[in-house]
Formats: sequence, structure tokens, C-alpha cells
Amino acid sequence: MTIRTVVKNPNEILTRKTTKVTKFNQELSTLLEDMYDTMIDADGIGIAAPQVGVSLRVAIVDLGEGEEIIEMVNPEVLETEGLEVEVEGCLSFPELYGEVERPFSVRIKAQERDGTWYELEAEDYEARAILHEIDHLDGILFDSKIIRVVDPSELEPQEEDEFV
Repeated sequence: MTIRTVVKNPNEILTRKTTKVTKFNQELSTLLEDMYDTMIDADGIGIAAPQVGVSLRVAIVDLGEGEEIIEMVNPEVLETEGLEVEVEGCLSFPELYGEVERPFSVRIKAQERDGTWYELEAEDYEARAILHEIDHLDGILFDSKIIRVVDPSELEPQEEDEFV
């Protein structure tokens, strides 16, 4: 589809809570496809609608390597468990990496692009990516959760190219 421009910090749309999706139509499908193409073009593993300038509760996570693409429309966190600290990056914060504490596991409910509801349980890196994107939908940016800024030279080469 179309590769859109990734909205960078500072931009007000990134700090606003998004609007719930009420129309499950071709426009939503096009947005999801554009978001996916934009995320892949930017070497990301996740992207939220505000990061492409749209204030809707829509996000995608794709860890690659044969994993299923997770499309989340109107996601809600039902339960979290455990805590771990790992390094994160963000497409809206190029060159900023930091250690962030997040739950180790999460259970969410969300809607598919056709409006049907599903539940999903995730652990470790997948849970981290899902929670990072849901934070975007609530106007919460990862830089506000950084415990320690990490210099890019501290990262392993493959991590430096992956953004949430």
C-alpha cells in the first residue's frame, strides 16, 4: 500500500489519548496495511496509529521469523504478571534507547479489522512490544519510562535496527 511518514517526537498527537474505532470498513483496512508497510520500511516491530498521524486505537506488532502479525483495534489490557527490565527503542524517537521496566506477560482483548473480538496472551519480548504500542494509544511515550538511557554503542548490532 502506502508508506506513511513516521511522526517523530515532539508532536502533540503522540501525547494524546486516541479515539476508539467505531467503523470497521475499508478505511480501517487501508490504515492497517499502510501502518504495516510503514513499520517494515522503518525496520520496526510495532507501530501505533498516532505514529502515522492518526489518532485512533489501532496498533500492530510483528516480531517476524514466522510469527503471526498482531493487529490490535481498540485493545484493552486485561491482566499483567511479573516485571522485567529490557532495552527499548521507538520509531518516533530515532537514536534513543533505554532500559524500561514492563510486565513479563500480558493478556489483552482487542478487535480484528472486521470488528470481531479476540483475546491474546503474550510473554517476554512480544508482551513488551504489545504494551509499548498500547501505551502509544494512551499517549504514554517510552521516554517517560526509561530507567537508564543506553548508548547505541552498547547494543548488539541486530538490536540497533529494531524499533518498537
